Amino acid sequence: MNSKKFRKVRLILNIGPICVLRVLLDFHQLINYSLNMASVQTTGGFTSKQLLQEEQVLILPSLTNTDAIEIGQIATAIGIEERLPIAIQVRLADWIIYHTSLPGSSTENDWWLARKARVVKLKQHSTLFEQISAKERGVDWHKENNLLDETHAIHGGGLPLISKDKGFVGCLLISGLPQIEDHLLGVRVLTEFLARKGEQI
Repeated sequence: MNSKKFRKVRLILNIGPICVLRVLLDFHQLINYSLNMASVQTTGGFTSKQLLQEEQVLILPSLTNTDAIEIGQIATAIGIEERLPIAIQVRLADWIIYHTSLPGSSTENDWWLARKARVVKLKQHSTLFEQISAKERGVDWHKENNLLDETHAIHGGGLPLISKDKGFVGCLLISGLPQIEDHLLGVRVLTEFLARKGEQI
């Protein structure tokens, strides 16, 4: 990515959560540029620190069943408009509040959703954070946690749902795109949800 663009991202993230919408809109304009870079297809050029900052920016004012459905509907609307072959879930704890499978997705995507969900519930962080954190520390995530890849997937597309009043409450799950795109779509969905709520931090 252009070094000036990277500096802009760092500046935005270092000033603190002043305005969630500006942070995320600027951030994702840069990410759209990055999606053409080979490195994005693996870890997206993210660091674990950046992903933790992202989680803090995406904290929700609250999360009811109705909110969870709205988050799922936002993801579905984007998927339909852009003809994305994705499966989407929104969970509160283990309760699947919303699920849809768009054209082009398959039952295999449901398997991916379940594996991502287990990671988010266990660690209360995004699946992409867990993957990159393990790489930065030079450890095998599955060995470290005594778990199998067949049951726990640290591929992008599982995002924690964290509310101001209750902390970690569930997860948004997307499967069907390359893992970085799954993650970025999830961030885009939560950004839109916050915008609809008029949320500024």
